Amino acid sequence: MKFDKDGNVTSFEKKKMELYHELSLQARDLRFQHFTSITARNNNIIIRMEALKAVVTPNSLLVLDFRGLGLERWLVLELAPQLNGDHGALATHSLPFEFRALEAILQHRVNTLQARLNEVHPVILDILESLVDPKLLSADRSKLHILLQNRKNLSELETDIKVFKDSLLKILDEVEMIEELCVTKWTDPRVFEESSLGIDHAEEMELLLENYFMQAEELGNTTRELKGLIDDSESVIFINLDSHRNVMMRLNLQLTMGTFSLSLFGLMGVAFGMNLESTFEEDPKVFWLVTGFMFLGSGLIWRRLLSFLGRHLEPTVPPQVIELLIS
Repeated sequence: MKFDKDGNVTSFEKKKMELYHELSLQARDLRFQHFTSITARNNNIIIRMEALKAVVTPNSLLVLDFRGLGLERWLVLELAPQLNGDHGALATHSLPFEFRALEAILQHRVNTLQARLNEVHPVILDILESLVDPKLLSADRSKLHILLQNRKNLSELETDIKVFKDSLLKILDEVEMIEELCVTKWTDPRVFEESSLGIDHAEEMELLLENYFMQAEELGNTTRELKGLIDDSESVIFINLDSHRNVMMRLNLQLTMGTFSLSLFGLMGVAFGMNLESTFEEDPKVFWLVTGFMFLGSGLIWRRLLSFLGRHLEPTVPPQVIELLIS
């Protein structure tokens, strides 16, 4: 698909060799080996932004192999109007065509990254809000699975943002690369010389790239903050679960102690339950006396064991903290 300066669109099929000859490029120039890249070759800007492959010339924009990538709507409804700049009274002050083409592609890339972030951001916040409830006794496995999937998507998004930033930073660090992106300046030097405002195309190109670099930096910061929130929430979830687990373990230990106390004094009942005669079974008060002694002794031992448990399970306060509290 070919876009001219006025935003007119033509779609055509052409052999690779014909395209190489028309653009004065080598076959290696259009291999698009890198996932995200912006390079200049023979007064052409070769761009790849994930699935989007494009070549910007001083007079046109070529989008290659766009079918089946979901780009048709953006190409027809958004890209064409963006390329159709105002050529009226401000024609002498407008920047060359490659600026509009490059800005449209960079804006599309930033919007795509922003849309991916907007998709996972509310889902992650809702899941984390439900998982960090202190009353939660167990984590919902389905929500944890959704959180894992969204965290994976967030990591992939962070990687894509970093690759996009690195591709821009690589150009910003090299003045010669910025100069090479100003293709109109090299094909028609009068565009710069005759400018009444004395616009420095290299400086304008640098400002353009810095603008989208800063937008990508903001997206990266938001992504890192969201990942940090996930990590902090995971710590809170584990603390809550550990707290409830400790309560259950303490309750289990208390019941075990109670069972031990009853079993210990239950030996008296075992002794009286043997088929042996003694003088105690003739006294009707002995049954209540022995039973009461058994429950009383069991209760005292259980209380003693609970006191021992409380002393050894309570966290010790460091001396420095005690001195600080006293002061």
